Amino acid sequence: MTVYLVGAGPGDPGLLTVRGAELLAAADVVVHDRLSAASLLDLAPLDAERIDVGKTPRGPSVPQDQINELLVRHGSAGRMVVRLKGGDPFVFARGAEEARALESAGVAYEVVPGITSAIAAPAYAGIPVTRRYSSTSLTIVTGHEDPSKASTQVDWEALARVGGTLVILMGVANLPEISRRLIAGGLDPDTPATAVRWGTRPDQHVTRATLATLHEHPLRAPSTIVVGDVAGESLDWFSRRPLSGRTVVVTRAPRQAGVLAALLREQGAEVVEVPTISIEDPLDGGDALARAMADPSRYDWLVVTSPNGARRTMAALRDARDLAGLRLAAVGPGTARTLAEHHLQVDLVPGRFVAEGLLEVFPDPPTEGGRILLARAEVAREVLPEGLRARGWEVDVVDAYRTVPAPLGDEALERCAEADAITFTSASSVTNFIAAAGLDALAPVVAAIGPVTAETARTLGVSVDVEASPHTIEGLVAALVGHLGRD
Repeated sequence: MTVYLVGAGPGDPGLLTVRGAELLAAADVVVHDRLSAASLLDLAPLDAERIDVGKTPRGPSVPQDQINELLVRHGSAGRMVVRLKGGDPFVFARGAEEARALESAGVAYEVVPGITSAIAAPAYAGIPVTRRYSSTSLTIVTGHEDPSKASTQVDWEALARVGGTLVILMGVANLPEISRRLIAGGLDPDTPATAVRWGTRPDQHVTRATLATLHEHPLRAPSTIVVGDVAGESLDWFSRRPLSGRTVVVTRAPRQAGVLAALLREQGAEVVEVPTISIEDPLDGGDALARAMADPSRYDWLVVTSPNGARRTMAALRDARDLAGLRLAAVGPGTARTLAEHHLQVDLVPGRFVAEGLLEVFPDPPTEGGRILLARAEVAREVLPEGLRARGWEVDVVDAYRTVPAPLGDEALERCAEADAITFTSASSVTNFIAAAGLDALAPVVAAIGPVTAETARTLGVSVDVEASPHTIEGLVAALVGHLGRD
């Protein structure tokens, strides 16, 4: 089996390469470092082993020889191993040492380049590292050499004479000396200089100054330092996004938070994923759903009320041709999209994405009567089945899944309290959060996806500040942008 040395990029999970995402999705083991975006680990299978070997500045770290041994051991055992490294594995990283250890042990390996912070961090700060009419060269240099070396190999005075753009990685601690030597080598003290901390992440911080004064600012690692005329540029697109600088808590179940989190990040928000529910099989193990889907021709309509229900129902279906003659109804476009992923065209989606909305538009049964299969969560409101029966339909309700509370750790609760907003996409997510954390753990702004979720929240004593309209993930993001976004 092969060990893959994968560059995770500088921090924004969207900058992971397609090849890197493909490998993560098939990994047996993920050995990851500190700078990898935490959400990237969610791309790996649920049963993949995740091993944290991150190095902490001036703190406890896993020695490199132990990391090498881990890769060799798991690779030799025939497991598919992804070594997820911040930035690029071969740009001021120790990917070459890991590759050499694997080669010496006879373990196959592959290097998957990543986007280096030397280019990405300046770009997200609005700094082009080169320009056609000026700054026609780019030099990338480390500001922190191996302390075991007898002498420095960086000739800063010579670099000052090269011209163009100078990008310094890991240089915060030594910046006063670096600046002194660059000035001594001939660079103008007033040369623009910029430090980008946590470049490409929502908490990115940019400090603009000059070569002579940048070190006087309260800089912190990890920062990418840009020196040269281009450092005076401010083509600022990143911080202008409407939710830039805001932190939003997503309480959806694991493996479901992705769409909401991605849309929030596109608007500039830092996302804290704190799942309050877990999606599991119903108590009967799905037997009732399996029996119903074994002969769906008995029904006139199949009604599903959520993407979870749609996925579970499709998993129980023997053959899509068994649905011939049935009409399909979905409560909301998200549920309809999930059915569409299985090449099923939905016949009815209400304008209001709640049970009451479906009742308003659902047709009456034929004169001779009709039968509906309703696949939903194990615990749900009785509004829909009772309303359909009152209209004359025969309704079989089957449990497609159930939601169970997910434990909330102290760190997660602290991040919730420090956030600007918290989102709830179901009644159960509100109920479980309040039961686990209480009202004091809520962020200042509470956003609900729709009236049912909002009403549950109010019943529990939660003040709802934002209610999505339409009642969709996209509507929820738009409502938050309207409430919290920049003018």
